[in-house]
Amino acid sequence: MADTTELQVRTSIHAGGEWRAAVSGATREIFDPADALPFAVVAEGDEKDADLAVAAARRAFDEGPWPHTPVAERAALLRRVAGLLVRDREELGLLESRDTGKTVEEGRVDIDCVADAFRYFADLVAGEAPGRVVDAGSTDVHSVVVHEPVGVCAMITPWNYPLLQASWKISPALAAGNTFVVKPSEITPLTTAALIGLLTEAGLPAGVANIVTGPGHTVGARLAEHPDVDLVSFTGGLVSGTKVAEAAAPTVKKVALELGGKNPNVVFADSCATEEGFDTAVDQALNAAFIHSGQVCSAGARLIVEESVRDRFVTELARRAERIRLGRGTADGVECGPLVSEQQRDKIEAHVASALKEGAVLRSGGKRPEPSAERPEAGYFYEPTVLDHCHRGMRVVREEVFGPVLTVETFRTEDEAVALANDTEYGLAGAVWTADAGRARRVAGRLRHGTVWINDFHPYLPQAEWGGFGKSGVGRELGPAGLAEYRETKHIYQNLAPKPVRWFAG
Repeated sequence: MADTTELQVRTSIHAGGEWRAAVSGATREIFDPADALPFAVVAEGDEKDADLAVAAARRAFDEGPWPHTPVAERAALLRRVAGLLVRDREELGLLESRDTGKTVEEGRVDIDCVADAFRYFADLVAGEAPGRVVDAGSTDVHSVVVHEPVGVCAMITPWNYPLLQASWKISPALAAGNTFVVKPSEITPLTTAALIGLLTEAGLPAGVANIVTGPGHTVGARLAEHPDVDLVSFTGGLVSGTKVAEAAAPTVKKVALELGGKNPNVVFADSCATEEGFDTAVDQALNAAFIHSGQVCSAGARLIVEESVRDRFVTELARRAERIRLGRGTADGVECGPLVSEQQRDKIEAHVASALKEGAVLRSGGKRPEPSAERPEAGYFYEPTVLDHCHRGMRVVREEVFGPVLTVETFRTEDEAVALANDTEYGLAGAVWTADAGRARRVAGRLRHGTVWINDFHPYLPQAEWGGFGKSGVGRELGPAGLAEYRETKHIYQNLAPKPVRWFAG
């Protein structure tokens, strides 16, 4: 055990407006995945801490001012938070890099996107009408449908985009007037805890925002089953998401689940007809697969390329993959950081070994890189890997790998391309590359995925709903539908001239 007196001791449990230690007194070291050394210590909460945080959120919702605060004031607070995020962009981007292993530049972009989410939901609620009038067919009746906050929201977020994923839940929940308890991943909790501090600085009333750091099997499980929680929103793996849904079922909570994907990137030959088109499609295939070392739920981990251009495309893709500069995310010039943990790297290595045993051909990567000044030997690095000649029978094609591994499949016809792209239990995202506008619309319309990009990969818009089909989950984040997840709908029917009904004698 490292000497914790040399580490940054960070407050990470916040309930009822106060920072405090875990009830048990337990702590956890947070490790930098670039060198496997601890650099911070946080509180390690459990079920008791979760109960205290839920109780604080319940009081703040039932007795506090936030649910009844005018929309304009709620929107103004969200905009203040966005301003604070901009102010602290460099500090938060660096913290996200050290916590997750991603490059500092990726961390900065994440903070920009978090600020955008807070601004978007502030603008969305501020511009809404107070209710939707329903024509009751009589001038004596005033009928209106209004939206009210759900209540206490439990939010369980993943380790790959800690602050971004938290913001997709927190900003609409606050805009709608809810209170919440957030449980970040136990291995990447630092920026989420920092956000709670910014919410307090912005003037959010005590008890509205609460955070408990700790493991999923204790804190997360308790939040999912807690009878005083009205909604649980979870982003993570399929197995854990299923357990969250099961735990929430007895109390009939609202449940939103985003459970990852196995996302196809379909490349038609006509998109590569020019040198510029070819270069762009290859470059975007690299971005799709290897941003944040492939630890992205929407990563384009399945390249499905037309047979006539396959050899040239994959050869160039593998050549460029080998040139990606791996290293500590805080170092200048580094393009790809380490995996988040030793456990994650072990999982990647097992997937690659299985693929090679099942007949895949290794075109690049497939191993740990040689150590260097930028890549300490103890760090969790793994080379960007391209596996050719893959097919649906392979585990690496069927299962979500969540690492820097790209599989290659080929097709000859449009129907075959669509069939391959849809041949997955998941349905989060996908892309199609073609110079034929008609084909682009046809294929996009036939893909069973929640987001389909045409001649692009990875961009998202705060105004557009994000979610998936199949085992990628239920519910939506971002956009108007993301706000709707955190609301209940109420119909108010007012009779302006009541009269006796006389249904019964008397």
